[in-house]
Formats: sequence, C-alpha cells, structure tokens
Amino acid sequence: MSIQPIRLFGDPVLRMKAQPVTVFDKELRILVKDLEETMKDAPGAGLAAPQIGVSLRVFTYHVDGELGHLVNPDLSLSEEEQDGPEGCLSLPGLRFDTKRAHGVVAKGFTMHGDPVTVEGTQLLARCIQHETDHLDGIIFIDRLDREQRKAAMKAIRDAEWAGRPAPEVRVSPHSTFGRAL
Repeated sequence: MSIQPIRLFGDPVLRMKAQPVTVFDKELRILVKDLEETMKDAPGAGLAAPQIGVSLRVFTYHVDGELGHLVNPDLSLSEEEQDGPEGCLSLPGLRFDTKRAHGVVAKGFTMHGDPVTVEGTQLLARCIQHETDHLDGIIFIDRLDREQRKAAMKAIRDAEWAGRPAPEVRVSPHSTFGRAL
C-alpha cells in the first residue's frame, strides 16, 4: 500500500467509463488502501480509482471526519439542488461553483463484497456525486455552464501543471486488474 501519482486533466483514463469490480480480493483491498493514502496525502475529500490510473468503479471519501469507500456505486439523487464550490485533485488549484443534488443515497459494496448504503447531504452528497462522475469519465467542469467552463479551460491552460506529459500507462500493482486504461 502506497501513495500513488494522481492523474491530471488531459490524461485519457479520466475520460473513460471505469469497469465494474467483479472480484473482491486482497488486490481490491490494496487498491482501496492506496486510494485512501493518496487521498489523505493530497489532501482531498475523495479520490476515484481512475485518478490513479486504475479503470475500476471504486472510490474513497473523507468528509466531516467520516472515512469510507464505495465499490460499484449506484446513486439515487434528491430533487433539491445545491450550488457550491468544487475542486478536483486532477485539476489542482481550480475551484468553481457547481450545481449538484443536495442529497444522495449511494448503494454499492465494501472492499469485502458486503452490500452498503451511504446517505448524505451537502458536502458528502457533493463528494459522492463528484467521485461517481469520475467513474463515468465525467470531470466536474463538464457540469459548468458555458461561461464558467470557458473560464475553467482558460485557468487550466494557464495552470503551471498544464501540458505536463501524462505518465505512461502502467501495469496496475493490482495484478488481478490487468493493465490500467
């Protein structure tokens, strides 16, 4: 278990729909621990597997003192919406107000394959939606209105990290998962 490099905007893995987890084994538990350590080190409120180059439907979160993870999430969203600042570890330093559902009920599995339901509002709901978007190849700036998205793209072009070559696609340390996409 170790801290992994976080993939930045422009890396193709961030735009791919992640594959469902089908094997709940030691390799998956190592992936979850790598996500937790990397997220805490960054620091961030959440981190999805594609952000460390592993195209699987897994994410971790650490919101309001609650540390957790979800495998193969399925979300039910409230009709009530919230609008608030959002950032992303794959777009360092950028924050834009983003519209999200105010509440979420997320059903999925633990790293051991046990069914779990996570319910949250406000920041937890925002985080769960944000990380699930990563699993679908969606980045939060995709949810911005035209003017905000234009401003975000300019900020990305001007960012010191922009244009840095992406790391080579690597074989995942999680042998069961094969090559990271």
